[in-house]
Amino acid sequence: MANQEDDFKRVVSHAKEYGYVVQSSEIYDGLSAVYDYAQNGAELKRNIREYWWKAMVQLHGNIVGIDAAIFMHPTTWKASGHVDAFNDPLIDNKDSKKRYRADVLVEEHAAKIEAKIEKEVAKAAKRFGEAFDQQQFLDTNPRVQEYQQQADAIVKRLARSLEKEDLADVKALIEELEIACPVSGSRNWTEVKQFNLMFGTKLGASADSAMDLYLRPETAQGIFVNFLNVQKSGRMKIPFGIAQVGKAFRNEIVARQFIFRMREFEQMEMQFFIRPGQQKQWYEYWKEARLKWHLSLGIPAENYRFHDHEKLAHYADAAADIEFRFPFGFKELEGIHSRTDFDLGSHEKYSGKKLQYFDPELDEHYVPYVIETSIGLDRMFLAVFSNALQEETLEDGSTRIVLRLPAVLAPVKAAVLPLIKRDGLPEMAQQIVEDLKWDFIVQYDEKDAVGRRYRRQDAIGTPFCITVDHQTLEDQTVTLRRRDSMEQERVPMASLSARIHQEVDMKHWLLRMGAV
Repeated sequence: MANQEDDFKRVVSHAKEYGYVVQSSEIYDGLSAVYDYAQNGAELKRNIREYWWKAMVQLHGNIVGIDAAIFMHPTTWKASGHVDAFNDPLIDNKDSKKRYRADVLVEEHAAKIEAKIEKEVAKAAKRFGEAFDQQQFLDTNPRVQEYQQQADAIVKRLARSLEKEDLADVKALIEELEIACPVSGSRNWTEVKQFNLMFGTKLGASADSAMDLYLRPETAQGIFVNFLNVQKSGRMKIPFGIAQVGKAFRNEIVARQFIFRMREFEQMEMQFFIRPGQQKQWYEYWKEARLKWHLSLGIPAENYRFHDHEKLAHYADAAADIEFRFPFGFKELEGIHSRTDFDLGSHEKYSGKKLQYFDPELDEHYVPYVIETSIGLDRMFLAVFSNALQEETLEDGSTRIVLRLPAVLAPVKAAVLPLIKRDGLPEMAQQIVEDLKWDFIVQYDEKDAVGRRYRRQDAIGTPFCITVDHQTLEDQTVTLRRRDSMEQERVPMASLSARIHQEVDMKHWLLRMGAV
């Protein structure tokens, strides 16, 4: 666990030092669990958003995008179930006065048991070498099976208790597992209570007439209330999808782990409307399609896994998470949910307006069923960033910190470096910047020795460095250096744009891995 904590601290520190993520209002000592994206972070976030939008909307003829308002009529949240059911179980430690999510305390305990399995696997892999069969080891090793049974039993009991809203049993489970407060080490807990996560606000000029509103806790409802608007104006035929990227707000009991769980965050969601009865096949389709999208970025497949929900939300008949191996363990990155007709049916009931689709093939009206894919943009940012940050030892024994971001997402695509600050080299380098900036974010850097400038760009995650030297003045060629391999080659200035395009173009990345 200490190793994980050190890795995570490096991620947070690197994000700040190189202009990715900083504490919001830092000069006023910050605001808890609220973060700002600095210059490189804003670009990386924009690139992830665009990569998702291109795969989800642009490349699907039957999926369109909208941008719904953050403020919605308050009855929306009654219809969606958020007023009555959008709660997390809260527990306080009487000695430290710290507040926790009771379910997270239990899940983290189970995760520690699963971490023991990973240690056993790592030890066995080292012992048996190439002959090691991991699946056979997992299936047959008594100690591993015992750990897995323990973890599974804990998660299943928690899910049952939450489903029945048996908060007394959740506390009993915490006590039986002897879970202590991470701060005080004390096991002196309060009862478990429900805590509504929505932020309340007011709409109106005077206190007397102001309407109670909520900041939206998810973007999905903006899609559901616009179902008919989009379907009719776009002449959409089922099956079709509506996608949206936008901010959501949750008053988290414990918002921590950097940008993994924040009070203000961004979601990338798509609701796919289908005929009733076809939800199983579409649910499986979108599970596979979304995992392909993740793998298209070249992040190793072993960092991803599916987790089927033990406890289903009130609207779902099937649900799974794509979990990612963050520095603090496997956690939810994206959810795929079969939401049945709950949302449109509920909005029909509360609004008094019919939200139905006439299916000409069946010659009947019905309330469509929905398959949802929902991914946190900030979590995706953290997944990409934490996976990319590496420290490697070079042949000469020295080390370098390199941010191996997928080139398609890297905020700065190329850095242009004059070898020295005279003899016309800066002017030639600026000429290259002027040419490339129409297509890419590029940086010009002339400070320090060129080796140190390479290291700085490695740490920023820049895929290419272009060095202008005296030979450039003679034959219009430059040195093109690649971040990951540090290989250098001499290339004509005229071919730079095409070379970079080949490596960073979204079309190439999405096609290469069959993500769409």
